[in-house]
Amino acid sequence: MFIGREQELNFFEDKYSAPGGQLVVLYGRRRVGKTEVMHKFCEGKPHVFYSCRELSDTKQHAAFTERLSKSGIPIIKYSSAFGEWEAAFKSILEMPTNGKKKLLVIDEFPYMCKGNSSIPSLLQILWDEELKNQDIMIVLCGSAMSFIEKKLLSEKNPLYGRATGIYKMNEMPFEDAIKFFANYSDEDKMLAYAILGGIPHYLQQFDPALSLRENIIKNVLTKGCALYNEVEFLIRQELREPAFYNTLIEAIALGNTQLNDIYMKTQLDKAKISVYLKNLIELQILEREFSVLSSSKEQVTSTRGLYRITDNFFRFWFSFVFSNLSDLENNDAEGVFTYAVLPQINDFASPVFETVCREFMRDKNRKGELSFRISRLGRWWGKLNKNVTTENEKEKIVAEDTEIDIVAIDAKSKNYILGECKFRNSAMDISEFNNLKEKVSVIKKGAAVEYALFSKSGFTKGLTEQAEKDEPIKLFSLSDIIKG
Repeated sequence: MFIGREQELNFFEDKYSAPGGQLVVLYGRRRVGKTEVMHKFCEGKPHVFYSCRELSDTKQHAAFTERLSKSGIPIIKYSSAFGEWEAAFKSILEMPTNGKKKLLVIDEFPYMCKGNSSIPSLLQILWDEELKNQDIMIVLCGSAMSFIEKKLLSEKNPLYGRATGIYKMNEMPFEDAIKFFANYSDEDKMLAYAILGGIPHYLQQFDPALSLRENIIKNVLTKGCALYNEVEFLIRQELREPAFYNTLIEAIALGNTQLNDIYMKTQLDKAKISVYLKNLIELQILEREFSVLSSSKEQVTSTRGLYRITDNFFRFWFSFVFSNLSDLENNDAEGVFTYAVLPQINDFASPVFETVCREFMRDKNRKGELSFRISRLGRWWGKLNKNVTTENEKEKIVAEDTEIDIVAIDAKSKNYILGECKFRNSAMDISEFNNLKEKVSVIKKGAAVEYALFSKSGFTKGLTEQAEKDEPIKLFSLSDIIKG
């Protein structure tokens, strides 16, 4: 069953319909669904779809030409020169298409280049001299993002400036990911997404006919299932020194998000930590997050910012699988779920819920459903002055660390939305709204402020009545978010 990816398919259909030659690069992290999107795109079109493997150049060429021959291309006329890649690529022009655009998809193209580093140069010459003027579309796909960005598309490399389209595929958005669990309750949809994120391969491992609990136990925590060793497999495939990366990611998963905290937790060399973090960011496993009100100068300071795991499943795996491997290896999946996962699942899901709420606000912004156009939106953290009562019953001002889940600002910093998100089993009450109001000093003096409150378990009568009287307060339930 193919779900979502309308934006990606529309992009490729537009390129396919455009006149003349099209050379498109599609890349993204492993498991994100590039191959499935390309297969879907190719349906009903005359095409050659070739999946590269890690082979020698000779064997890669033989496999490629065999795939061409199965597509009806008359390769006999090229037989005398078919030992060369140039002839193989040019033979695409002989593809029988009944008047439609010729389509060639090369999946995992970096493997082809690894066996023969001259292939990008060869393609560049062919494209410039002949293919760009033909009714042909070539799609080069790759999961090696560093290779695509630094070796294929960057300046001074052969294909630089030749691509008519470059598409970096990301995870599926929340609204598409939860379609894999159409029969789940709203809460379980949110929890499933918090665990699996928007990676189609992970989402497909859960059986929608099973409960969330059964899926977690059977398809994540049980030794031998597809997701049990998935994280270890990817780390070993993509990175050297997996033990160091495991230590680093586990520290961040457990809440050590500042550079110094990561160092104190792992005791790894600080210089190495910076390199490891950079590599994980390139693989879209981590991101460096800055407070929404931070300046450009703060963002270029190496010690500023928080590190967070962007891949939900990596975060779940390091939070509950990696730390309980001994029990899981002894086939105690039920025990790990009952005593480790279940008591912490709401706390685990809370940061993901906040991210989904921010995306919900961005969606409303795109649709023009807010009172002003948002220019910046994110999370804020820092110190705020607060009056506290001492033991002598005297008041004094203390700077306390605090954060605001959502801060949305217009281009001129004249309008703000402050938001609070709660993913817990009790309704949000008016005291939490009052607590949010106390943080209003973070906004520009004299600016207008509105409030957006998000709650998994709804709102108390007092807060609901306050929102009905107070126009700047908007309440959004989990159901509101699920419905979009």
